[in-house]
Formats: sequence, C-alpha cells, structure tokens
Amino acid sequence: MHNRRCRIHRSTIMPTIRVDLFEGRTDEQKRALVKALTQACVDTIGSTPANVDVILYDIKPTDWATGGEMWSELKKKKAG
Repeated sequence: MHNRRCRIHRSTIMPTIRVDLFEGRTDEQKRALVKALTQACVDTIGSTPANVDVILYDIKPTDWATGGEMWSELKKKKAG
C-alpha cells in the first residue's frame, strides 16, 4: 500500500471571516476593513482574494452585552 499525500493548492484555501461590530460604520470604512482583512489572508495564508469571504454583522448596542451589562447602558453611563 502506498503512502499517498494530499496536496492542497494555495488557491483552494478559502477562509470565511465573520466580523461583529457595532452599527454605525460607513460603507467606506467597511470597504477598507474588508480589503485589509482580505489582503491579510493573501499575505499570511496564501489565499487568493477571490477565495476570501468576509461577513460583516452590524449589531445594535441594545443587542450586545459584556459582563452582564448592555452596551447601550454602558454608553449612557460614560456620557453621564
């Protein structure tokens, strides 16, 4: 029996990156972020830009909590 090696071609590396962020970023900021993340994958893992998926999730501060406190309320505390 032969010892076969599977070869993964660099073009088949296809990461999907999920980014959760508070809503309010401009389309220009999102475009810049997506470009930077895509380029990082190209530079570090040898992916091609066409094989990098980036999914952005805009989250309302009322839908995000840290340490048991809603970010919408933490924001109010900081302002007041």
